[in-house]
Amino acid sequence: MKKMPGNPRIEGPQIWCVIPVYNNKCTVKDVARKCSAVIKNVIVVDDGSTDVDVLSLLSDVDVVLLNHETNRGKGQAILTAARYVGEQGGDYMITIDADGQHNPEDIKNFLPIILEGNLSLIIGCRDFNTENIPGKSRFGRRFANLWLQVETGIQIDDCQSGFRAYPVKQLNQLSFRGRRYDFEAEVLAKAAWAGLELKTVPVGVFYPIPAERVSHFKPFLDNLRLSLIHSMLVGRRLLPFKHRRFVNREKVAFGTLLWHPVRLLKQLLRENATPEGLAISAAVGIFLATLPLLFVHTTVIIYVAVRLHLNKVMAINIQHLCLPPVVPVLCIEIGHYMLHGYWLTDISFETIFSQFSYRLLEWLLGSLILAPIGAVWVGLIVFFTATFIKKRINSNG
Repeated sequence: MKKMPGNPRIEGPQIWCVIPVYNNKCTVKDVARKCSAVIKNVIVVDDGSTDVDVLSLLSDVDVVLLNHETNRGKGQAILTAARYVGEQGGDYMITIDADGQHNPEDIKNFLPIILEGNLSLIIGCRDFNTENIPGKSRFGRRFANLWLQVETGIQIDDCQSGFRAYPVKQLNQLSFRGRRYDFEAEVLAKAAWAGLELKTVPVGVFYPIPAERVSHFKPFLDNLRLSLIHSMLVGRRLLPFKHRRFVNREKVAFGTLLWHPVRLLKQLLRENATPEGLAISAAVGIFLATLPLLFVHTTVIIYVAVRLHLNKVMAINIQHLCLPPVVPVLCIEIGHYMLHGYWLTDISFETIFSQFSYRLLEWLLGSLILAPIGAVWVGLIVFFTATFIKKRINSNG
């Protein structure tokens, strides 16, 4: 990569800028112009816009225009650009939204990490200490960060930012189910599984007042897509099969930590110890402890906690709330009522153990009701308790 004398733009074929656009006629031209002033190679992917002829609108801007005849989703627009950049010999592409939320000058913030030469997917971490940030955006950001940590064990401050730098060759070698906003969640998990480092750089953000804000996010449909993709990623993470990796990162072997018990304890206490992380660890521990996993509760909880990068100390110890007899008896009572329409009034050693085959089915049915309810309540209690303690510590520190 080189800079031409007197030209502040990033030159050379290695790095490209990509702007996916769908019905952003008021902002896309300004974004494209500003990006073109920063970096020579700019691609605008028109994802089936119907509000304006994007080709005519950008006729006097120095960009490459790729076109989808119909709207296929932001994820597909990014993948279309990735194939094009790969064909041009590009190494990295930096994606930026067309709605004017990001400052194209911040493209330069990605360069130091790109020039290190390591395989990284770089995320622009938005500064939310500014005006007009929607409350749902703050919540969604924290929720997305938690999902990524569960799926990969990696903690990132802003998983939802669309301002990113992708290594093109590796992106084109991965396969994805998501093609819309769910793509941006899926790509982070699969990139991390493949051995790419997830890094962040600070970027600014601009949110107009609500009356002037344009968003194509469909709350019900897109949240459903996100829920499905995260369910798929968590399910895949629970399977004991290795992922295809581009880079093998060195890890501290668990066996090595066993020889350093103090170090091991510190790591166990520290992992996923945010209020959200502790809450989901407690919820998973309660959920599994309520199920009739006879004699293997602890083993299953440890396995799931390890695979999902949960706080193992919390997940293992919270199960003690579900020790017999209270929780199993409650499950059996609920299951008995579901099967017979009346409560089991004779609770004794005889009715529980001599008729265990009948009780086991009732326990299973009842646990399917009680486990999610208990998981939610315990998770909420742990979250608010941990949040309160964290605030007290911060205020005293």
